[in-house]
Amino acid sequence: MVTLADVAQHAGVSASTVSYVLSGKRTISALTRERVERSITELGYHPNAGARALASNRSNIIALMMPLRMDMYLPVMTEIAIAIATHARSYGFDVLMLTSEEGPEAVHRVVGSGLADAIILMDVELDDARLPLLRESGRPAVLIGLPATTTGLTCVDLDFTATGALCGEHLAGLGHREIAVIGEAPAVYERRTGFAERTIDGLRARARALGLQVLHRPCEGNYAAMAGALAQIFSERPDVTGFVVQNETAVEPLLGLLRQQRRAVPEDISVVAICPEQVAVQGSVRLTSVAIPAREMARHAVDQVVAKIEGRAGEEVVLLEPEITVRASSGPAPLPSA
Repeated sequence: MVTLADVAQHAGVSASTVSYVLSGKRTISALTRERVERSITELGYHPNAGARALASNRSNIIALMMPLRMDMYLPVMTEIAIAIATHARSYGFDVLMLTSEEGPEAVHRVVGSGLADAIILMDVELDDARLPLLRESGRPAVLIGLPATTTGLTCVDLDFTATGALCGEHLAGLGHREIAVIGEAPAVYERRTGFAERTIDGLRARARALGLQVLHRPCEGNYAAMAGALAQIFSERPDVTGFVVQNETAVEPLLGLLRQQRRAVPEDISVVAICPEQVAVQGSVRLTSVAIPAREMARHAVDQVVAKIEGRAGEEVVLLEPEITVRASSGPAPLPSA
């Protein structure tokens, strides 16, 4: 087994210098730190976690609060969680996942136990009940998502307001004037989940500026619910020619129902999705989409929370710019029938 003394000898420094590099308790020159870190890597040295925790008064654990709700698209949540755990490990931190819907009680338990050095929160609501306790605790924390007020918080998210606007701009540029939005399940809006609210707000604001008509329908995403929503949309707005879908489970039911109704995509109906890349490219039609940058959000969240643990960061809101990829599902609006 490689020891700290082995690392010190390999790097040509004292054992205490190696210890200071690992604990961060003293300032070490960049050159010396680099030499020590290179020796650690080359020798495959793994510091004893218990000893490091005692020395630094840290647990080297980050708590990840990720409620697993059935109305959310779990593959995206899982991808973010895996990326967080992987990136945290590169900093020497392990991740404790809290997947129940306990709300403030979970924050209280983590803070009170001292089990974790910091907390990452997901599934953030505009008026999230966990935030007052989190603010009071002073525990380093990062949110993946935006609440209504970000004062005193560090947040990382896709800019969903800009995402909604970008989808509207794309369809307007193709000549579409009547747009329907297939949204998340109704419970997501009842909870006032931040990403869903911000998307429709951004789309509506841009639609007003561009002279678009927008109809928004939350949807459970299964075939029966999608059939009901689609019938209602075309009953209320028979001239709809563009769809924005922010519900991964609704994508294939929507495309299947449009085929049944002999509405061709994109000749009769254009579809733009806000979804992971694999959903956009693996369906029956390759979808024009704005991708959910799950891994990038995870990396930013871990970078921010580690910086806060080490006292190197203040409060900051990081919004990732959306990018639209045009594929086979969107095209010019059909000409009005004579």
